[in-house]
Amino acid sequence: MQSTDLTLHLPERMQLPIPTPDAELEVHREELLSWHVDAETERVRFLSLIVGDCDAVRETAVDLDVVHRFELMPIDGDTFYAYAVMDVRAADETLLGAFDEPGLVLVPPIVYTGRETVHVTVLGEPDALSGLIGQFPEDIGVEVERVSAHQQTAETLAGRLTARQFEAMEAAREAGYYDIPRTASLSEVATALECSESAASTLLRTVETELVDAALNY
Repeated sequence: MQSTDLTLHLPERMQLPIPTPDAELEVHREELLSWHVDAETERVRFLSLIVGDCDAVRETAVDLDVVHRFELMPIDGDTFYAYAVMDVRAADETLLGAFDEPGLVLVPPIVYTGRETVHVTVLGEPDALSGLIGQFPEDIGVEVERVSAHQQTAETLAGRLTARQFEAMEAAREAGYYDIPRTASLSEVATALECSESAASTLLRTVETELVDAALNY
């Protein structure tokens, strides 16, 4: 069984009709965690995790005619869950229909890092995956980021960090290395990990690189 990571660039006709400019909306990332299309009502219910301006998102959502219900559940200052019930647009059916082929499974979350930029992971049989690109309309830009055996957990650190790297991250956090201002030195982290300062520094730099890459979907 293989999987592929794709970056899709949506044309304007497939983007959500939001009148607010991206710079004012301030949504850095949306992870579509779960969704269900009700064929009888022609509406879709979904749950997303969003990093951005909660108030701006709320104000924008209530002005959209396609949105019938919208609830926000704050996690912290700029991270929140969003539950919505929306009309299924023809553009949505076109996009999701590309994955509605025998032998293919979409692996949540679907990640939006802009109004037009979508990152997806698709699991499937090699033959089904090889024909996937041809299922997209011509005006959707498709970048294939990876094709390989499915050995990773999409959009989580579990598939990126080793046990030792997790241990280093936890030790640094508990010691105060990531406090602002910092209350622990690299030497103290190395002592907690029973390794040299050089080894501790390498571990933490690797962790930080993976955190940045995961946040930016690299």
